[in-house]
Amino acid sequence: MIPAPPSPTPVTDAVVPFGDRLQRAFDAHGQLCVGIDPHSWLLSDWDLPDSAAGVEAFGRTVVEAAAGRVGIIKPQVAFFERFGSAGFAALERILADARAAGLLVIADVKRGDLGTSVEAYAQAWLAVGSPLEVDAITVSAYMGVGSLDAAIDVAAEGGKGMFVLSATSNPEAALIQRAIVADGPRAGRSVARAILDEVAERNITATTGPLGSIGVVLGATLDLAGFGIDVAAAPLVALTPVLAPGFGHQGADVTNINALYGGYAQGVIVSESRSVLGAGPDRLVEAIVRRVAETGAARG
Repeated sequence: MIPAPPSPTPVTDAVVPFGDRLQRAFDAHGQLCVGIDPHSWLLSDWDLPDSAAGVEAFGRTVVEAAAGRVGIIKPQVAFFERFGSAGFAALERILADARAAGLLVIADVKRGDLGTSVEAYAQAWLAVGSPLEVDAITVSAYMGVGSLDAAIDVAAEGGKGMFVLSATSNPEAALIQRAIVADGPRAGRSVARAILDEVAERNITATTGPLGSIGVVLGATLDLAGFGIDVAAAPLVALTPVLAPGFGHQGADVTNINALYGGYAQGVIVSESRSVLGAGPDRLVEAIVRRVAETGAARG
């Protein structure tokens, strides 16, 4: 007989919004986020098997090295999902380690749907007490930001966050993300800009702290102006946080963060994976400490 899943832990009135917890992580440890991306070639370089046991050892080593040195980690769920249930079990143990270490966890899952389906995705990843509980997830709004409403409600109830794909660095995305919205309240804007603006409006309405709890993904290797995004026009209140992949190995230089993100720079999560993980298990702590220092110096 299959045991029933654990009941979610009741949420109390003392829930702290994700945006507030993100700001605390910034204040304590800076804006660097260490990715957990156990590529097959990285597992080999680390002398680990390309298996569920290998990705678990990899992930738990990264969590141990990150604890107390950075405030945020970002596991790429696809690398665990390829091993099926064993991979998810490995990820659950990594997430438990991260929670015990006080790390904020952004699960890079890129979920997207609508209605009860997207709500179920949110319950899996954002419900308090779920085996896969994290602090925020990445989501896709291909069917419109409004299609995520049920997931946004689940996130808000538990003090969790979401990062909506807006402008991503893969070249095939530009055709859609730079397309112009035909009608409605954001007519004439690019799709990427329309997503950013709708998220910003929701944050301004729902947030009392300096950072909103709904963020966007804006690739650090992009010319955001070419996507219709004016980085100087950041809201003065409830700044929308930005998950920014592309620093380090992918070519973006963290010393350019202010030029790249303008008024959004203070809310940017500097996401790095291969540039840190490539140091190997023996020099991982050294790599993290160095990148934390470089990121902090870049922000002044």
